[in-house]
Amino acid sequence: MNSPTRSAARRPKLRRLTKLLLLAGTLFLLDGLFIEPNWIQVTHSTVPGNVAAPLKIAHLTDLHTSNLGFREKRLLKLLDREAPDVIVITGDTISGWGTYEGESELLRRLHAPLGVWLVRGNWEDNHPRRDEHRFYAGLGVHFLFNQSAEIRKGIWLIGLDDPTFGRPNLSAALSNVPAGAYRIALFHSPKYFSVSAGRYDLALAGHSHGGQIRLPFLKPLWLPAGVGSYVEGWFEKEGSRMYVSRGVGTTLLPIRFLCRPELAIVTIEPVEK
Repeated sequence: MNSPTRSAARRPKLRRLTKLLLLAGTLFLLDGLFIEPNWIQVTHSTVPGNVAAPLKIAHLTDLHTSNLGFREKRLLKLLDREAPDVIVITGDTISGWGTYEGESELLRRLHAPLGVWLVRGNWEDNHPRRDEHRFYAGLGVHFLFNQSAEIRKGIWLIGLDDPTFGRPNLSAALSNVPAGAYRIALFHSPKYFSVSAGRYDLALAGHSHGGQIRLPFLKPLWLPAGVGSYVEGWFEKEGSRMYVSRGVGTTLLPIRFLCRPELAIVTIEPVEK
């Protein structure tokens, strides 16, 4: 049985521990809600490719935007600073419950010499528009649905429906791409790489949010279906490379922790001969 003296001695320690836990929780919420979700990290990568001149790609994914807020304005400033040749968006642009109007303010402000190109994510597949091509065209954005487009001589974008919740058709998208062209595949769910690698040179994907809420030394607490082992960064298989971005926005909870939003810049450099 503890004596009154020992119990009294423990109380200050418990109070200090409680205060420390409350402080840690407050700092976690402040960082997760207000600091980290808006602290966009710009990452730069370079890959060799069969291209005549360097191609600088700005890869956006998982914007989940509903208005032109602080994070969106910061993203626009970063894009202006980077001045990419082309902007690609690999799905999950909408936020809320299928409302497209909120994304319009951001999308119409995106610009690049070779255009802005977008494919569906799982949110777009769950809340599809009947007039997708016309809607995005009105915002100055090219929408690819199992389609391909040449953006520079010998360089083609291959845009696919979301592999997890939609119906991608890589064969149809590749049908008019000439042999020897440099092929850049755009799809949302990165696990598709495991069954499609070898049919394109470069793939860009998102969906994972990098885990969004991470704890030191632990695997992500939660990942959506369609991610598999492709959480973030570079992967290579059968001659294809894929980059998985952590994305810009948040999903389910408006929190990021140890997992900053990302603007991925990928530059394809000509292979030295």
